[in-house]
This record gives sequence, C-alpha cells and structure tokens, in this order.
Amino acid sequence: MNTTAETGKTTAIVAYLTIIGTIIAYFMNNDTKNTFASFHIRQALGIHITFYLLGALISIFDSWMISWAFYVFIIVLWGYGFITALQGEQKEVPLLGDKFQKWFSTIS
Repeated sequence: MNTTAETGKTTAIVAYLTIIGTIIAYFMNNDTKNTFASFHIRQALGIHITFYLLGALISIFDSWMISWAFYVFIIVLWGYGFITALQGEQKEVPLLGDKFQKWFSTIS
C-alpha cells in the first residue's frame, strides 16, 4: 500500500459511514488534500446521493420487488466502495463510479 493510501485511509473509510460521515471526511481532507481520500469521498457522496434520489423515485411504487432490488443495488455499491477503501485501493464502484468522479471532480 502506498503512503497516499495509508495516510488517507481513515478519511476514506469515514466517508462511507452515512452522509454525515461523508461531510466529516470532506472537512478532514480539506487541509491535507489526500488524493486517495478525495477519490473515496467522491465515490461515497455519489452513493449517498444515489440512495436518496433513487429512494425518492422508488417510493412512488408499492412493490417489495422494486424496493428489494434497490436496496441490493445500493448495498453492493456501498460494500464495494467500503471494502476497496479498507484495502487501500482506488477502484470505482460498478456502473456509476466513473460518473461520480466526473460529477464531483471539484472535491479534491
């Protein structure tokens, strides 16, 4: 594991712990500007925003199958991001990870 990942690992992990954790991680990384932490903050922010936006959309439907698929999708994204942060890797989450990096590119 390189030193950038090593020093930004705690901040990256905190980013995945709720939307409040993402905000805290953003401020933790504000002074150091660790690229590893910034990468994971962008990924976590994207996952949290996707959860809230898709959740609002899915609430229109009264179907347990749609809700179940939604939660599985979010848990897979979150789990993938969280595990890669724990392992000190910079891997984008499936399907949306590259979009998150582009959309939130101002977070550095």
